[in-house]
Amino acid sequence: MPWELKEHAGRHYAVVFHYALPDDAWAVELSEAKPAPAEGAENPDATVTHLPGAAFLVTHVPDEDPSLQPTVRVWSPDERVVPYEVMR
Repeated sequence: MPWELKEHAGRHYAVVFHYALPDDAWAVELSEAKPAPAEGAENPDATVTHLPGAAFLVTHVPDEDPSLQPTVRVWSPDERVVPYEVMR
């Protein structure tokens, strides 16, 4: 799955894009990025510094039925503040 790394105020976030077939929608997931393991089997590309963590915000954007609206789901065991620059 393709993903992008975003940095804001010293924190790293990962934005993952994939197609959610059961929902007939594109999913965009936001997570706090975790440091990548050192070079080795888990990280053959040593240039990767962070990897996506567990998603705490998921947006589904339907593409089959134009009458459906995008949905946003927020999950968090503790309160999180998501910077506007990262959400955008």
